[in-house]
Amino acid sequence: MDDRIIKLAKSLVEYSTNIQKGDRVLISYEGEQVKPLILALIREVYGAGGVPYAELRDSQVQRELLLGMSEGQAAFHNEIELARMKGMAAFIAVRGGDNSAELSDVPAEKMNMWNRVTRPVLDFRVNHTKWVVLRYPVASMAQLAGMSRAAFEDFYFDVCNLDYVKMSKAMDSLVRRMEAADRVHISGPGTDLEFSIKGVTAIKCDGERNIPDGEVYTAPIRDSVNGVLSINTASEEQGFTYESIRFVFRDGRIVDAAANDSKRINDLLDTDEGARYIGEFSFGLNPYILHPMKDTLFDEKIAGSFHFTPGNAYEDADNGNRSSIHWDLVTIQREDYGGGEIRLDGELVRKDGLFVPEDLLLLNPENLK
Repeated sequence: MDDRIIKLAKSLVEYSTNIQKGDRVLISYEGEQVKPLILALIREVYGAGGVPYAELRDSQVQRELLLGMSEGQAAFHNEIELARMKGMAAFIAVRGGDNSAELSDVPAEKMNMWNRVTRPVLDFRVNHTKWVVLRYPVASMAQLAGMSRAAFEDFYFDVCNLDYVKMSKAMDSLVRRMEAADRVHISGPGTDLEFSIKGVTAIKCDGERNIPDGEVYTAPIRDSVNGVLSINTASEEQGFTYESIRFVFRDGRIVDAAANDSKRINDLLDTDEGARYIGEFSFGLNPYILHPMKDTLFDEKIAGSFHFTPGNAYEDADNGNRSSIHWDLVTIQREDYGGGEIRLDGELVRKDGLFVPEDLLLLNPENLK
């Protein structure tokens, strides 16, 4: 077995989820090609004294189920899955399906109903288990990245196996600044946005939740967001690729939304009341991830980016917003993407994707590799 796979499995079990003796661990996977990592994970969980369980997911099967899904059927599914999740100490998900757009033609009302009814499973997993989610370097991902399979695998293992302990220490200064700040001002091409983060916790994502990792997030005060935001990366959500997204905010709410399919994006934002408010604001910091590939787990970590998230807030950085939607939308502010600035209480903290204050310089890409 590839030594890089073994190294990644050890990191996921020993660092990301910190499996202890007796911990029940649900390993959820999709795609035939991910099996080498799944086998390594099972061995590592046993080696740590844990008790592994595995489930195979299939988006093609899920699509067929969703097309005829009733709300009662979804509710019973939620009941079963929630009971299982409540029995787990940890959750590891590895996704490597052949077609990331498999659910693109499921009607919006079916997807919105499914997300709303089954949200308790996700909420319990996020808030009450040790969890980590990652993709696997299958051919479809290499294609999205515009790379050969071999080059993408090298990139993937560089990204996933970086020194997260080093990154975590470097994040501490940014956490302190964010937790002391009130006003945030973001400016750039098509963007002039202001909001408050006063009193909201800032959270380091340093390899314990997502792999790859590399962000520090908080949440804006729910009704404080005002201005205009333009998203300069494409985003795939519920199987559809959105491009040229532009939001206008008034007192926290998205009052105008446009994209390459404006009707579809507004239907998505009308899923529930909380979908038009923001649940997360985050700095992207991973030095190896520089360009978008329509995969949120990678794109939200892009060095020199930030993401703004319509929908549900996390309980550990909570502004009270609740929704069945949590949609991370990424804007890159490096010079090669048009530049931009982020200020905290009037002080310039990042310009054109690079941190400016001395205590934040360790977070710039050349210092994290």
